Amino acid sequence: MTVVQSTRQLNLREKLLTHGVQSLSDTELLAVFISSGNSKKSCVQLAFELLKHMGDLRAILNADKQSFQQIPGLGEVRYAQLQAVKEICRRSDFIQLQKDTPITNSKQTYAYLKKRLRDYKYETFAALFLDNQHRIIAYEELFSGTINTATIHPRPIIERVLQLNAAALILAHNHPSGLSDPSHQDIVVTERIREALELVDARLLDHLVIGDNEVYSILAESKSICRE
Repeated sequence: MTVVQSTRQLNLREKLLTHGVQSLSDTELLAVFISSGNSKKSCVQLAFELLKHMGDLRAILNADKQSFQQIPGLGEVRYAQLQAVKEICRRSDFIQLQKDTPITNSKQTYAYLKKRLRDYKYETFAALFLDNQHRIIAYEELFSGTINTATIHPRPIIERVLQLNAAALILAHNHPSGLSDPSHQDIVVTERIREALELVDARLLDHLVIGDNEVYSILAESKSICRE
């Protein structure tokens, strides 16, 4: 790292500490994360190239290792750090959701499940297991692949309900297409699971379909804008 690069990095940190992290541009924020450059490029230059290559911050957070490391100077260490930051954010969201129990805020629940599932490149079927006061017991991702009547079986869901002594469930799965409109298979799967839960005195509170900026409630037959 040259003296000029070191000074630029220090100036970014001072800007962050003096004016707040919100004052940084996307490139500057990435530069602080990258922390140091190499003999050829500063952390700001690396950040600029990464942002240009990936398109936006969301794409960077969801980049695979190969795509991330296409920028010379960004290796396994930085990629591992990025994954750690992403997971810290996810776990923080879950802690906040737990603090607001019992679940009465559908908007917050929608936002949490959207963050967990939206960016998967394949369909993932998840559940929030709740007690009889609708407090969160656990969040679990149960199935992945194409969500249909052939791949989603009520039995393992019922087994987890009994193991966790859950009284209610909120189901959710993502559509990699970004569209939240439910398919016919989504509706059939929902009804099968709802009926199976009734046999063990558990309630299905909702089944949400996660799109890019929308969440569709199958039970309420309504769509909500969710941009958080």
